[in-house]
Amino acid sequence: MRRPPGRGRRQLELTLDPIGRQEFLDDYCDRRPLIVARRQARRFETLLSDADVERLVCETAIRSPAFRLVKDGAQLPVSGYTTDIPWRPGSFSATALVDRVCEEHAAGATLVLQALHLHWHAAAVYCRGLETALGWPAQANAYYTPASAQGFAVHHDTHDVFVLQVSGHKRWRIYEPVVELPLKDQRWQPAERIGEPLHEVTLMAGDTLYMPRGWPHEAAAADADSLHLTIGLHPPTRIDALRAALAECAADVEFRRTLDAHGELPGELVERLAGRLRPQEVARRARRRFVDGRRAILDGQLSQIRSLERLTLDTLLERRPTVIADLENVSGGGIALRFEGKQVRFPSQAFEAVAALHAATAPFTAAQLPGPLDASGRLVLVRRLVREGFLLQRHPGEPCGRTRP
Repeated sequence: MRRPPGRGRRQLELTLDPIGRQEFLDDYCDRRPLIVARRQARRFETLLSDADVERLVCETAIRSPAFRLVKDGAQLPVSGYTTDIPWRPGSFSATALVDRVCEEHAAGATLVLQALHLHWHAAAVYCRGLETALGWPAQANAYYTPASAQGFAVHHDTHDVFVLQVSGHKRWRIYEPVVELPLKDQRWQPAERIGEPLHEVTLMAGDTLYMPRGWPHEAAAADADSLHLTIGLHPPTRIDALRAALAECAADVEFRRTLDAHGELPGELVERLAGRLRPQEVARRARRRFVDGRRAILDGQLSQIRSLERLTLDTLLERRPTVIADLENVSGGGIALRFEGKQVRFPSQAFEAVAALHAATAPFTAAQLPGPLDASGRLVLVRRLVREGFLLQRHPGEPCGRTRP
């Protein structure tokens, strides 16, 4: 398996600078909160601004569950601020009633924009950069809280988070964990007892807060409206690795035999399972699950497909900067690119050209690809990978890497 040079550094630097990647992983990840205070009020506005929130809510007919309202620790009933719009063949369900949403917000409700990485391009590209830099799935929600209001009561999250304060400021209280590093089903119980806050901090626009999963917290806007992004991080855990190895054991008939009435398991089963827990095998499974689970970000793809017939050996191409892919050898010969739930296979004579495409960090042409493929074969190769969303055609005057925020 081969991987290209590191990508996504820009998004990680935007998030953590001046803290470096390795310092974050060694000193904070899984261990303790990190607060990065800055005097850079506009630092995160390219990801989502107050004006963007206004546009999404008031101009796009946004629908639940892409948004919701919460107030004083409780979610407001969606039926109170959405409606179903009849249409054929179906209806546009749970569509925002803009006047009601705005009234509730003015009365103290926090507006939550959910899963922005699925429907807001800047957030999708930002999360993909973090995924590339860290090797973990990432997601994005936004929280727009009116002045002097609080959306959520004390709770912990079951995933790690980066909090990016976009505008305004918000007071945070962070408490000692009740459950250390909880799993997804170990959700916060309102009856949990907590002591005094370990950290009390006001995040100003441009500041970053990192919290490992399991750290109880609450936040309230001060004397101005507050907009922040919460970036959820989902690193694989050791129990994930064990479950994945055990799932592979289903292919072994010895694991499928009926359990002994006394609950005895043959000793060799443990040895067979241990064989699947070698570090390289654990890493392979985690990486494959991560790569296969990335969703395609295909801005401009209609234009890319329309112009395919005009693609020549001298057309400038580049690898899509949002693609996370691995290069694999295929049993029986050949090579495959694995990305975004796909495995695109090629014959062995395309090996050098495909390896060059996978490793590309700068624009190139099909004529420049190494290996024995003739002109026709090179065109077939690059046209297919444009269709699959792995490559981009560069049009005259267009900047390189246009999908970067």
